[in-house]
Amino acid sequence: MITLKIDGTAPLSAQSVKALAALCDETEDRPTPAVVAVHVTGAPEDGWTSGLDVALVTKWERTLRRLERLPAPTLAVARGDCGGAALDAFLATDFRIAAPDTRLLVVSDTAATWPGMAAFRLVQQAGAARVRRAVLLGLPIDAAEARALGIADEVADDPDAVLAATAERVTGLNGKELAIRRQLLFDATSTGFEDAIGPHLAACDRALRRATAEEPS
Repeated sequence: MITLKIDGTAPLSAQSVKALAALCDETEDRPTPAVVAVHVTGAPEDGWTSGLDVALVTKWERTLRRLERLPAPTLAVARGDCGGAALDAFLATDFRIAAPDTRLLVVSDTAATWPGMAAFRLVQQAGAARVRRAVLLGLPIDAAEARALGIADEVADDPDAVLAATAERVTGLNGKELAIRRQLLFDATSTGFEDAIGPHLAACDRALRRATAEEPS
């Protein structure tokens, strides 16, 4: 298992981008299938945007997109308050586990809540009406609510045990095929049937060809 710990209390930095990019590099370079686990906790304090520029934010968002598209199952465990980089990474994984004390926070800058892609992912995954107060007002989403909204898949007193069981269940999945299924899932929220059927049929054809190739002669 390839793991990374993300401290949401730390200001976004070049080191943050480098650490996440290194995880993506290691996963993509693995000759055998890998499982990725991201442990997140913490939220930034007031003034966290001081010294931040849009170039760094852009690099971070692009690296998160790499995480979101990795050819491997990605799992996340959240504990305590999670905002900033911690929330970003949590929302970009496939399967999410929250400890009971978890609170997901869209943190504020000096004027309002931060308009980063965490807000986009929350709306895409749970619906605008259901996360409106969190995105506009910064009200926390606790673990039980996150589970009800589908943002967290499990709430567990022992999240590490759930992580281990989930990792065992997904170990051996074909990473490239998983990435294709994930993209079809993403596209389904914004693509009509006529536009979606082509990529789905192409994926079906790919699966059938692979199955035929694996049949004993």
